[in-house]
Amino acid sequence: MKGPKHFVLDTNVLLHNPESINSFGDNYVVLPMTVIEELDNFKRTNDELGRSARQVIRQLDHLRSVGTLKNGVKLPNGGVLKISLEEKSIKGAFLDMSIPDNRILAVATNLAAQKEKVIFVSKDISARLKADALGIEVMDFEQQKCDFDSLYSGWREVAVAGQIIDAFYKEKILIMPGKDFIANEFIILRDQENPKHTGFARALGRDSVTHLDPAFESAWELRARSKEQRMALELLLDPKINLITLIGRAGTGKTLLALAAGLHCVLRLETYDKLLVSRPIIPMGRDIGYLPGTKDDKLSLWMQPIFDNLAYLMRLGHKFEDGTVQNKIDQLIKNQQIELEALTYIRGRSIPDQFVIVDEAQNLTPHEVKTIVSRAGENTKMVITGDPNQIDNPYLDASSNGLAYAVEKLKGQPLYGHVTLSKSERSPLSAVAADFL
Repeated sequence: MKGPKHFVLDTNVLLHNPESINSFGDNYVVLPMTVIEELDNFKRTNDELGRSARQVIRQLDHLRSVGTLKNGVKLPNGGVLKISLEEKSIKGAFLDMSIPDNRILAVATNLAAQKEKVIFVSKDISARLKADALGIEVMDFEQQKCDFDSLYSGWREVAVAGQIIDAFYKEKILIMPGKDFIANEFIILRDQENPKHTGFARALGRDSVTHLDPAFESAWELRARSKEQRMALELLLDPKINLITLIGRAGTGKTLLALAAGLHCVLRLETYDKLLVSRPIIPMGRDIGYLPGTKDDKLSLWMQPIFDNLAYLMRLGHKFEDGTVQNKIDQLIKNQQIELEALTYIRGRSIPDQFVIVDEAQNLTPHEVKTIVSRAGENTKMVITGDPNQIDNPYLDASSNGLAYAVEKLKGQPLYGHVTLSKSERSPLSAVAADFL
């Protein structure tokens, strides 16, 4: 079938990325009227979805000033955007047309009946299954997706001759032409003849490596239990690295290491004025509904995992009587040396001189991660952690979430570093659960 394609967009595509209407080249982008109505419903909310809805509506209003949306308006990339009213029943399919998804699918089927090349684009798996059953070609919105299975891990092992490892220990910087290293990537040099003869290095550039800094071996009495945790500490404590991503399954120590480094840099080294910890407010399983009390009272339940880690760290190397640990944490919060904040309130802020930890970032879209990172001011270090295998956002997966997308797009930047942690260090039971459940 020749001619331009007609991409019928589901509402969730626009909410996922408000710029998605410009992502389909010189083809037709079709928005069913139901999508406009759903955007109108979302625009009233004060969360990220509401902001995305308002941004899309403003774009459409600007295009309306250029031409008639019913007939089609030229997009900057050469495509055409249309709003369709053709939401009649689908011939031969007994679908409830009071359901918005079915009315959106009706637009796609009516276009296909006119012998047009139609592709239905949705982040909703169920909607894509319906479209496929109706004979419509379907696709996920993949412009901001990466291959999670081949995602940059932050380190690699390189087999070399034994004399190269000997030279590495003698020199501060070792030049290794042709290796094409990534900035701040960690390199395990392994002797080809004697596997036990190794060197642990950090890449400075495409063909040079150096030693790990012994000053970064521990933070707040917390020492690494694995080579991956040692890599993470190297990045977390290095003041030249402004952005770090840590990916790992439950129990690998992502959040604990980040908090330990944050406490160390804020309270002991005084490199930063404050430790700011934030998480997206997305529940696992069924939500328990509205919570009573002030904003701090509500946040205390969402932030309980952070309090647990802080309590553990406060006990390291210190002897506290019962109840004193929580009093110490409360005092740090009262003195504004530690701040716990929901991501809902981070937009619009400028955050200078702070050590920022964004936990559970696998539930954020690429657009949301960009918004958060762009809040960083002068002398701010930002750590983004998460496990892409534990996503509670219904429209994200391991390859489309903002955390994995940031890793893929930022690798190689001199002020950025990443480590994927694989070994669970929380407890033997936690490791068994992560491996077998």
